[in-house]
Amino acid sequence: MSSFKSLIVIVLSLFFLSCGDAESKKSKLSIHTDAKNNVVKLNDIVTLSINNPDNIDLKSVSYTLNDEPVDASFTINTQKLGIQTLKAKVDFGTTAEELTTTITILNNQLPKIYGYNIINEYPHDITSYTQGLEFFNGELYESTGQYGASKLRKVDFKTGDVLKNLNLSDQYFGEGLTILNNNIYQLTWQENIGFVYDANTFEKTSSFKYGQSKEGWGLCNDGTTLYKSDGSEDIWLLNPETLAETSKIQVYTNKGKIIGINEMEWINGKIFANRYQKNGVAIINPKNGAVEGVIDFTPLRSKVTQHQGLDVLNGIAYNPETQTLFVTGKRWDKIFEVEVFEK
Repeated sequence: MSSFKSLIVIVLSLFFLSCGDAESKKSKLSIHTDAKNNVVKLNDIVTLSINNPDNIDLKSVSYTLNDEPVDASFTINTQKLGIQTLKAKVDFGTTAEELTTTITILNNQLPKIYGYNIINEYPHDITSYTQGLEFFNGELYESTGQYGASKLRKVDFKTGDVLKNLNLSDQYFGEGLTILNNNIYQLTWQENIGFVYDANTFEKTSSFKYGQSKEGWGLCNDGTTLYKSDGSEDIWLLNPETLAETSKIQVYTNKGKIIGINEMEWINGKIFANRYQKNGVAIINPKNGAVEGVIDFTPLRSKVTQHQGLDVLNGIAYNPETQTLFVTGKRWDKIFEVEVFEK
C-alpha cells in the first residue's frame, strides 16, 4: 500500500511539473505589432508576428481583430476607433493557444472646424438644469437634472411656456432623453435606471437597467437604435425593444480619446454631442466613433443672463422643419436657434 501511494505521488508530481512547464511556455509567447506603443491610425498598414523567445515549433498562426479574421499584414480601414482586441491562435500541432493584446486606433484626419450664425433667440426657464433636448412632432421636449428638481417637460419653444410637466422622484437625478416610436426614453445619472413614457400622456410604461455603462448621461436615436453616453469616451448602442447594450463605439480624434460625452442629437447621419464642462460640440461618425468636426459655441454664454447658478453649455435639438439647430445650457434663460457652416 505504501509503494502504491508513493507511485501516485510521483505521477502527480510529474503531472504538475508538466503543467507548470506548459504554463511557462504559454506565458512567453506574445503578439508583436510593428506599431509604436500599439497605436495606429486609419489607413495604416499593421504587421503582426509572434514573439517566441524559446523558439517553439509553431505549426500555424491565425489572427483576428475584434473576432474578425485579419492577415499578418493588414490595413486599418473599416474598424472602429479606440482600444480594440487583437488575438492570435497559435497551433503547436497537438495543442493550440490563444494570445491576446490590444491596439489603439486613432482617426487619420483633423476634425473640421464649424462656425454658426444665430437666427433666433427664445426664452428658456432659467431654473432648468438642462440635460436632454429634442424635437418631436414639432414640439420641444426637455429633461432636467438635480436631485429634487429633475423633470420631464414638453415646452413651447417660442414662448418658453411649459405645456406638460412631470416631476421625477427626489431620489433621481434626471439626464438625457430621446423619443422613438412615440416613446420617451429618459436616463438618470447614477441610479442605474432609465424610464420609458408615452410621448402623449407622459405615462410611465416601463423602466430599464443599464448594462456595462456605469452612468446615464446623454441619449439620441437614428430611427432604429438608441445611442447612450455615460460620461466617458464610450457611446453604447441600445436595442429599442429590450434596451440592452448591444455594442459600443469609442469617441476618438487623430490624437486620442474624447471623454465627457454628454447630451447628444442625431442629425443627418451624425451624432452631435456636448462635452461636459466644454463649450464645444463634437460631430461624431456613429460607425467608428471618429470626431469629424467641432463647433465652438463659447460666445453664447455671454449672451444669457449672468447669475450665480449659471452653468455649462448643454442641450442640442435639431428641428427638422426648419433644418436648424437649437442649443442652450444649464440654467440659461435663452435657447439659441442657429445654422451651422464649415469654416
